[in-house]
Amino acid sequence: MIQKSKIGLDFGKVEKARSLARGIAEDVQSFVEARTTVAVERTLARLLGIDGVDANGVPLPNVVVDHLKEKGLLPQGTVFCIGNAMIQTGKTPQEIAEALSEGKLDVSKLPVSDEASVNKIIQPLIDNSVERIRARRQRRDNYLDTIGEGPKPYLYIIVATGNIYEDVIQAEAGARQGADVIAVIRTTGQSLLDYVPYGATTEGFGGTYATQENFRIMRAALDKVGEEVGRYIRLCNYCSGLCMPEIAIMGAFEGLDVMLNDALYGILFRDINMQRTLIDQYFSRVINGFAGVIINTGEDNYLTTADAVEAAHTVLASDIINEQLALLAGLPEEQMGLGHAFEMDPMLENGFLFELAQAQMTREIFPKATLKYMPPTKFMTGNIFRGHIQDALFNMIGIWTHQGIQLLGMPTEAIHTPFMSDRYLSIENARYIFNNMRNIGDEMEFAEGGICRKRAAEVLDNAVALLEDLKQEGLFNALEKGKFADVKRPKNGGKGLEGVCEKGAHYMNPFINLMKGKK
Repeated sequence: MIQKSKIGLDFGKVEKARSLARGIAEDVQSFVEARTTVAVERTLARLLGIDGVDANGVPLPNVVVDHLKEKGLLPQGTVFCIGNAMIQTGKTPQEIAEALSEGKLDVSKLPVSDEASVNKIIQPLIDNSVERIRARRQRRDNYLDTIGEGPKPYLYIIVATGNIYEDVIQAEAGARQGADVIAVIRTTGQSLLDYVPYGATTEGFGGTYATQENFRIMRAALDKVGEEVGRYIRLCNYCSGLCMPEIAIMGAFEGLDVMLNDALYGILFRDINMQRTLIDQYFSRVINGFAGVIINTGEDNYLTTADAVEAAHTVLASDIINEQLALLAGLPEEQMGLGHAFEMDPMLENGFLFELAQAQMTREIFPKATLKYMPPTKFMTGNIFRGHIQDALFNMIGIWTHQGIQLLGMPTEAIHTPFMSDRYLSIENARYIFNNMRNIGDEMEFAEGGICRKRAAEVLDNAVALLEDLKQEGLFNALEKGKFADVKRPKNGGKGLEGVCEKGAHYMNPFINLMKGKK
């Protein structure tokens, strides 16, 4: 069946773009599969049941992986080394981690068992973690089957007090006001920590620490308020950064629904080493796919550092690459919250039509994706009245082009973190427009030879040209040259490279085969 485009897209060019991106992604994947990282290995420690902190407050997964790295065993991996230690000591993974933290055990001095014996002893631990994630996913499905959820686009709001208990109060208020997704913004700088803080936290700057206990607290609160309002409320947090797969597994254990999960964002905007984070991203997306989590990607941020008119094609090219990387990790299209944004200068003549064209183009190119549409931020000035109008125009395009997730703009953007009253105004704005314009996209056509069709064709052509360039250079070289967001990053620079190594002869990660592309 030939797909018909309302905005006149040439789907032959779309397929060419996908083919180019597939080649780019496969080049990256061949690099990724030969290597592991300290974050991947800490994630595997958590999947084997290791949790908690030592006497100094250091997370035990860090204790284990730091020990392996120090002893030169990181290439053999956490699963083999812990499994072997279980055979040789008779201890559980948790007991092994505690013994390491107390200096009572050195796994490098233990005899080495055969892989079949290691596989046999760890299998019950693997089965337990897989079933734990599956049960969490089933809990979400049960809620969706019984109390249901709001219509798309989901209304997405943020809470960012720094105190998880204050976040709960604000999240409950937002849900009662009509929000469908609550995003707990992560405290400034956490993406650069090479460990995950432990327990409930009450101090954060610009957001709240992402911890497993904070996830549990917020999930319980949203389940309660969801039952009250008769609508499942989705919980979003961030697994981007140096602990990407670790936070992904904690979210999977605690029932998160949406995760910001994008290596390109970390490379460009947090200066995380590209080798490190692309390896971490693969396992994190395998986990998110299995857990039924919608990933959000960060292409919208490109337009905060580059011009939204001139650089629109970089967003599309990156979305297509991210789609292909996600498919290689077994993530279904429906769980891809690919990012794009309403970020043009509001003084630009016909800017609304350009934005409409790009949103429609993105929707048609990714028809199954739960697209994440981001509100105006770059040209918000503190004039709350103009800002509210800008957000209204953004909401009109969101409903017109059938976006998946509408991250609501706030009239007080550029002034302060939103008050509950600001969120109320934003939710009211979106609900009014979504209700009154629910089927506008079904009714309207785009004029042949008009502004919208020309703009969509131009952006697609430029994206294809960029992808051709990237296919020749490879993604690593393209990032070094600043092809995205006008930001240049060195392949061997940034944060976290020292946590990367090639896999050794005994390396094993049985969770990939059990989770990838499965429910």
